[in-house]
Amino acid sequence: MDLAGIDHVTIRTRPQDVDALRDFYRDVVGLYEGRRADFIFPGHWMYLGDSPVVHLAGTLAADGPAPMGPGNTGQFDHVSFRATDIPATRAHLDRLGLTYAEVPVPGLPVHQIFFHDPTGVKIELTFYNENA
Repeated sequence: MDLAGIDHVTIRTRPQDVDALRDFYRDVVGLYEGRRADFIFPGHWMYLGDSPVVHLAGTLAADGPAPMGPGNTGQFDHVSFRATDIPATRAHLDRLGLTYAEVPVPGLPVHQIFFHDPTGVKIELTFYNENA
């Protein structure tokens, strides 16, 4: 078996929360909504280029507790997107009023910015060969 890379990440949530997640991944992360399979549950596929990299699935019970807040990710820790332009990214997140943490990677020319989506999933933006 030969692997070529990560295909997508699926985030499960309540049906009534899928639109807020779509808005977050569009407006904050910069993905766009595209064609999605004809599943019987509500959701959105969020694209990066030609690939649907984040699948939002409204498969949790509508009357269950909202899976909200940082750190509520179960065994899943985070999803990382390769990014560029650290100053512009900081300005964008600041304009949106998002709390984020910056972490340089020791011994490598890599810088990371972390924040959380509305359901608590940690998002990492990874910057290669940029001065923080």
